Amino acid sequence: AAAFGATFEENQVQVKNPNLETMEEDILYHLSLSTKTHNLPEMFGDIKFVCVGGSANRMKAFAQFIHKELELSGNPEEITDICEGTDRYCMYKVGPVLSISHGMGVPSISIMLHELIKLLHHAQCQDVVLFRLGTSGGVGLAPGTVVVTEKAVDYSFQPQFEQVVLGKVITRSTELDEEVASELLQCSSELQNIPTVIGNTMCTHDFYEGQGRLDGALCSFSHEDKLEYLRKAYDAGVRNIEMESTVFAAMCRVCGLKAAVVCVTLLNRFEGDQIKSPHDVLVEYQQRPQILVSHFIKKRLGYVV
Repeated sequence: AAAFGATFEENQVQVKNPNLETMEEDILYHLSLSTKTHNLPEMFGDIKFVCVGGSANRMKAFAQFIHKELELSGNPEEITDICEGTDRYCMYKVGPVLSISHGMGVPSISIMLHELIKLLHHAQCQDVVLFRLGTSGGVGLAPGTVVVTEKAVDYSFQPQFEQVVLGKVITRSTELDEEVASELLQCSSELQNIPTVIGNTMCTHDFYEGQGRLDGALCSFSHEDKLEYLRKAYDAGVRNIEMESTVFAAMCRVCGLKAAVVCVTLLNRFEGDQIKSPHDVLVEYQQRPQILVSHFIKKRLGYVV
């Protein structure tokens, strides 16, 4: 499905599926794009940075923010959703930056990543860096702290993602790019009010029971049980909890993509389960990963020395 006379380059985005080579057309159904109906190299060939996040509104806001930061021509308020043919995800292209929503949880981001990675491959993109920008629950950290993930770990604190394929469990490594993480930490030291740490991120399949919350519709454990689990997580290097990092890290690693997970903590889970900060405080917290990654992008592009 190498549409529009695609040529292969060594540092081009890779896919690990030989079946794609024999397909006449590859329909990226959930993105409302196709290799036959869209000239993907022309539309996306200059992409160098891809930023993904759960919320459609947040990723639109990030696209408008990076548009201003890169001082691009045109009105940032008039950017259009490339995926407007579907309501599953939103996608905005701003110069060499792609901003995409992925919904909540491993299944939702997994579907988006399959089609995103194929999109980058069909578009012959090279030297791309991917970022997941998100929110999380902190483990022993003050609210508002940004965590750059060293390893994405599962419920047993192992750096792995288990995928069931044809009834069998396949285990994939979830280690992320150390160079990008170090660069992000350096970027944070150049910014005001972006407290940042590098630590492990635990990915769960649920917001309530899976994260040891006592306030869901179901709860079969005590407050002491919760604290014991969180202490074990902290001792294993876990500094925050969210619901997408393992599959994001695993898929990027398999396809040879440099990637980072950058999530702000909205609360310290040792101190509670509910997010009680005022709305304006939460909005400011959620902007912190965006500001940090924007600074990284501007440095890479030579906007900042």
